[in-house]
Amino acid sequence: MVGLLSTMGGVSLAVPKGDPSIRSPECSGWVTYSERLANGLGELVIYYKSSDGGTNSACFYHLGKMYGVAAPTAVRIERCLETVGAGAPGCTRDFPADVDSGNFSYYAGPVGVPGTADRCVRAVGEIVVDGRRHHIDSYRRGC
Repeated sequence: MVGLLSTMGGVSLAVPKGDPSIRSPECSGWVTYSERLANGLGELVIYYKSSDGGTNSACFYHLGKMYGVAAPTAVRIERCLETVGAGAPGCTRDFPADVDSGNFSYYAGPVGVPGTADRCVRAVGEIVVDGRRHHIDSYRRGC
């Protein structure tokens, strides 16, 4: 996700970008992973639905003092070739990553990938506050 926010185009609404045919329509379903930043500024959540051969989606939510405050925020999810190794770093991506980034007040996302019933996924979320990037990397999940 390094450099992801530097490519954003000044978007001010939390509207998903990318190919809508590959994304889950919203961040909902079973929560398979959730982690909050230690400083309480944000949370990365991965969801799973069994539709379309398994669909994972992710959102990165603003929390604490950043809730309702516009800040550069991003989330990315990718489907991995790996089928085992939950928690392991690295992901051999076999499907284009879905990314949402912009200047959001509440969350970035949803982003999603289909065909994940037998695959690991990896998500990364970040927020920039006072010029400092704070991020969470889920590593491999859902496998």
